Amino acid sequence: MIERILPSYVSYAELFHDPPDVTLFPEEELVISQAVDKRRREFTTARACVRQALAGLGLPPVPVVPGERGQPGWPSGVVGSITHCAGYRGAVLGRAGEVTTIGIDAEPNGPLPEGVLEVISLPEERAHLRDLSRHGGTAGWERALFCAKESVYKAWFPLTGKWLDFEEASVEFDPERGTFAARLLVPGPVVDGVEVKGFSGRVLVEDGLIITAIVVPGPEAPE
Repeated sequence: MIERILPSYVSYAELFHDPPDVTLFPEEELVISQAVDKRRREFTTARACVRQALAGLGLPPVPVVPGERGQPGWPSGVVGSITHCAGYRGAVLGRAGEVTTIGIDAEPNGPLPEGVLEVISLPEERAHLRDLSRHGGTAGWERALFCAKESVYKAWFPLTGKWLDFEEASVEFDPERGTFAARLLVPGPVVDGVEVKGFSGRVLVEDGLIITAIVVPGPEAPE
């Protein structure tokens, strides 16, 4: 499913259920030793996706534990992102050099809880969503905005090591192309001597899910 919004040079894995036979590394087991069942299932199945995505890069399984602000601790030479929600777990990985950063997110295609939109959005974004809603379509645009902003943060943090608030990026969708553009409203990280001023991403709506993906190519990315 997610491969439809990814470039060919990344490796991905996704699962729509929680397999019962996933074995965690001791370092991973320690992370969730006190976790409730829901958190344990999310974490464990996401690591199964990570193993499969690593294999797609020709790499062996290794423990991947959360670091600062929950950012996965990827092995040297690997760039990646993980997401999980009800009915979906996924991981997308690439080789450093071919990929600069990745941010993926999945959410149920349903309305946001009351009051959340005002917290995560800017006035111009809410106007943009109203315009999109008038033109129809299958996406729950409020939820898609939340999903896109989560992808933006996941792409931003590995480059900066800093928090990015919801109001510090502005997102606009192009429903005909299935894409979105995120404009940073704060100074961006400098990559290869150039300031990153925003991110481009893709959005997929299918089977009751909204999935967003940002993959920033690196200098060695295939043409």
